[in-house]
This record gives sequence, structure tokens and C-alpha cells, in this order.
Amino acid sequence: MAMQPKCSLQAGSRRVVVPTSRPKVKPTHVVRFQTLNGSETGRKRPEYVANRISDPNYVRVLDTTLRDGEQSPGATLTAREKLEIARQLSQLGVDVIEAGFPVSSPADFEAVKQIAIEVGNEVQEDGYVPVICGMGRTVFKDLERTWEAVRHAQRPRVHMVLATSEIHMQHKLHMTRDQVIENAVAACKHLQSMGCYDIEFCAEDASRSDPAFLYEVLGAVIAAGATTLNIPDTVGWSMPHEYSALIAGIKANTKGVDGVVLSTHCHDDLGLATANSLAGVLAGARQIECCVNGIGERAGNASLEQVVMAMALRGEETMGGLWNGIRPVHIYPASRMVSSYSGMIVQPHMAIVGANAFSHESGMHQDGILKHRETYQIMTPESVGLPKDTSIVLGKLSGRKAVSSRLEQLGFGLSAEEVNDVFKRFKALADKKKNVTDDDLMDLVTLDHEECQGLEQEECLGHGQWELGYIQVVHGTMNVPTSAVTLKGPDGVTSVAQGVGTGPVDATFKAIDSLVKLEAQLVDYSAQSLWDGSQAPVTARVAIQPTGALGELAKQLRGGGSVEAKPLQFSGQDLDEDIVVCSARAYLTALNKMIGWVNAVNRKRGAASSSSAGSAGKEEQQQQDKAHMAVR
Repeated sequence: MAMQPKCSLQAGSRRVVVPTSRPKVKPTHVVRFQTLNGSETGRKRPEYVANRISDPNYVRVLDTTLRDGEQSPGATLTAREKLEIARQLSQLGVDVIEAGFPVSSPADFEAVKQIAIEVGNEVQEDGYVPVICGMGRTVFKDLERTWEAVRHAQRPRVHMVLATSEIHMQHKLHMTRDQVIENAVAACKHLQSMGCYDIEFCAEDASRSDPAFLYEVLGAVIAAGATTLNIPDTVGWSMPHEYSALIAGIKANTKGVDGVVLSTHCHDDLGLATANSLAGVLAGARQIECCVNGIGERAGNASLEQVVMAMALRGEETMGGLWNGIRPVHIYPASRMVSSYSGMIVQPHMAIVGANAFSHESGMHQDGILKHRETYQIMTPESVGLPKDTSIVLGKLSGRKAVSSRLEQLGFGLSAEEVNDVFKRFKALADKKKNVTDDDLMDLVTLDHEECQGLEQEECLGHGQWELGYIQVVHGTMNVPTSAVTLKGPDGVTSVAQGVGTGPVDATFKAIDSLVKLEAQLVDYSAQSLWDGSQAPVTARVAIQPTGALGELAKQLRGGGSVEAKPLQFSGQDLDEDIVVCSARAYLTALNKMIGWVNAVNRKRGAASSSSAGSAGKEEQQQQDKAHMAVR
């Protein structure tokens, strides 16, 4: 391979050689993130130099989701998925993207190479571009393959791994201490001979290695050209004070350590990966290796979102000013993407990105949140990329104030007496149902409860204005999908209609629309088999939202169309062995809920407008007339 032109940068007491045949990158990057009060703060990301960081408080973030994270059982990613995640990590602002293990397979080689070519050369407006890293063993063929994959990036790095603990050297490597040192030094020199001058050395199982030998190995690879030293707690064995002492010992006893960057790489076998990583940077490490959602081998790695937000919220106050270049508003989108592509579900109670991370069901907590958010939240949901919306979860522990607040958000201006009446029925339902949804709450307000006498609360919630009769569907490769349905209307009269669509479900929905005649738009539809097999029951879920005059009415009641107002939606769900039947029932349930909401709101607004006069009252009456016409 032809040698690339090189330039030298002075780094501490020795010189580090880096390629210069690539386009120049602007030296600074302004990092902004939303704090608790919504203000923006900005700092300049230090100019990237492989073996040093000019700002002593800056901590680089190496994301290894695409390498160590993909090693999670069942988390294999396609090349396209890896590329999309890499782009999201670039948006997130990680300093180093460890894109894979190129020698492991031709597919992973191509994926890492594509990431290096595309993401590794996408210089953003502020000059930021991530380092693209690949991992390999200290075997020459690994190093050659890894360098070939990453060298196309503006900032390529090779991460080589070799164990240093007695248990690994004896039982896995079958190498002596001298052989380990010789092998590590030869690997560094071989990489430099190919033109790679950003070299990270991983002393695998460092936390269980003999400290004196570890200092010797690290000193040798520093002298041979390594620029970053990775000190992994490979099996999650260390306590935070032990890991802190390990980093401190390396800084105090390793020759040439001032000319390299120390990195943490902690696993979560004892649930201490985040704590150990933070202990490591407090002791002097200036790179943290982590994964989105904390995925990785066995119990996983340090969680990117946790270490990032810990520094964002507590770095100045309790960590001596430590900070990083991550843009937190991209955390949640990255979490969803990684979870979706890897199939690794995020547990609801996981910090920062779990479904319950910003949710409150206790009445006492809900009361505090409604009065002042910071009583029970140390960060806002929108600061990590979640949509701004209520964090109140209604359940059996919820109080009257939380229910009243949600009713107002749904557009119901109820009197204190009416709220009390709804709250009684809410409590009865909450004792039987884990969470009470917006749909349930709207049903509690809108249904004529005289008609529900003698019925269980959950049966009452299923009471609607339109009932499904029969469905006859014709479809196939030689037919246009057609559906005929019979519906029993609010007046007790049964009607028949026919619809044509792109498939049997679409045709059925259109047939129902022709009878119900509601101004509504389908916004979500999903159907899923409960278990394997062609005869398994199917559950279908449908969500709709009002359009036209009804849509304008919903906007008016939910903040006047503010961009912060969540669109009003109505959902329905059903279970059946026939996918068309359960889809039709779910769709009809959603339509009935929407009709009930319109009728209830019109009754409330009609009663209020009857006592008013003048043009304003006439305009409001016209609005109601339009809404009434929409459901006839």
C-alpha cells in the first residue's frame, strides 16, 4: 500500500503523525443542549488531536453500539441499519463511532467501510465530523482488514485488543507476559507502517490484571505509538472505588501516560457500569466507551444516555466541570432507532429513555408535578428528545387534580360537581384496569350512564352508537378487493354499504365510512398475531383523529392549534381469528368514541352559549352546527 503524505503534531513529550491527504476539518464545534429551564448553553468542542485533549475537563464519548452493542445475543444489524444508526450517532454528536469488527465477516467489513466513506466524511456546518473506528485483534490480518475498512474516513482509528489478565493469558491466549508485550508493540508498529496513526490499545480484562504488569504493557504500547489506552472492566467485576484506583494507579505509574488519552469501558454485570465509568473519568480518564440503551455483551455496557446526562446535569457542580459534546435532544430518537433495529426492548423503568422515566402515577407526585415540574423531575422530557406532553399516567393511585387536569387538556370544561361524578367512575374503572387511557376518560364523560345501569364499568365503556352486523369480503389476485358491511345505527336502523379499496381491510373501512359519514382521518393501524400459526387470533389496533370542522374544534379546545398541543386521537382495539372482522370492530370503536366526544362537547358548549348573546354567541353556535352536521 502506498504511504499517504503525513504531517506531525506535537503532543506532550512526543510527536504523533497523522495523515493530511483528507479535506481539512474546522477545528471547533459548538455544543448546545436544552437545560431544565429550556435555555441553551454553548461550548467549543476541543480540536481533535488523537493523543491529547486541549481542554482538561472535556470527556470524549466513544459509542460502541455498532460493535459491542451488536454482540448482544439476537441483536444482529444489517448494513443498512448500521449506516442509519451511525448517521443518528453523528447527529447525537459522539466523538468516536466504533462501527464494527471488520474481520468478523465480509458483511461487517462492507458496513464499516460504508460508514467510514459516508458518515466519516459528512462534515457538519459547525465543523464536527466523528472519528470512525474499527476493532481487531493484534493479529496482523485483523489490523490490515480493519485499517482497510476505516481508512476512508477523515478521522480513522483502529482499536486493537489484547488481554492482560493472568486468567486470559493462561487459558485463552496461551501466551506469556513477554509474548503479550511483544505482540502488542508489533501490532502498533504494523499499523503505523500502513499509515494509521490514531491507535487505541485495549488491555482486555484490565480490572483483573496485575497492576505492575499492566503498567508495563501500557508503557510499551505508548512508546510504540498508541494514542488512546482503553482500560476495560471486561466482566463488570470492579466496584467504583476500585475502578477509580485502577485509573489513578495507571496515571501515576505508567511511563508516557501524559501523552495519551485514557478510556473507560465498563460492563454491567453487577449493575455498576455507569457508576464505574464516571468514577474513571473523575480519576483522570478522558474518554468513556458506552452504548445506546446500555446494550452489549451479557448484561450490557455503560449506558450512553446515563453517562451523558449525569455530566450534563451534575458535571459542573460535583465533577469539577467535566463535560462532553453530546446533543441530548437526539438521545431519545437514537434510543428508539437502536431498540427497533436491534430488537432489544428498553425496559420501562430504565433511566432517561424508559417508558416510565418521565411518568407519574402517584397522586402525591402528580400534584407536585402539576404545581411545579421540578418537584419530581430533574430534567425535562424534551431535553432528551421526547415530545412535550403531559407526564401524568392515570391509574388507581391518581388523584382528583390529575384527572381534572387531563379532562381540561381533552377539551372538557366541567363543573366541580361534574368532575366529582367522573372521578367516582374513574376510580371504579382504575381498580379493574392498570392504566386509564384518554379514550377511557373520554368515555367516562361522554357515555349516557343511564344506559349503562346494571353493567360492569368496562362493559359500559364498550357501549357505542354504531354496531357491526355482517361483513362479506371478496379479494384475491384476480379480484378488486371489495367489502359489503351491515351496520346498526344510533336510530336502531340497519344499513348496508359496499366499499372498494387496496385490500380487504381498506375496502371494509371505506364501506363503514360511507355509512357513518364522520370527518375523520386514519392515522395508525396495526395488526398482530398473538402466536405462531395460521389459525392464531389477531389483535388489531386503529387510531383516528378529527378533520375538517371537527379538527378545528379539537384544536380550539386543545390550545388553539398550538404546536405544543398533542393532536386529539381516538383509538379502538379488538381480537378475532379473522383479521378483517377485528379490524372493522376496532375501527368502529374508534369512530364511536369520537362521536361520543363530539356530542358531549357540543352539549357543554351548547349549554354555555344559550346564556350568551351577540355576534360571538352566533359564531359559536355556527361552530357547533358544523360539528353536529359532521356526525349526521
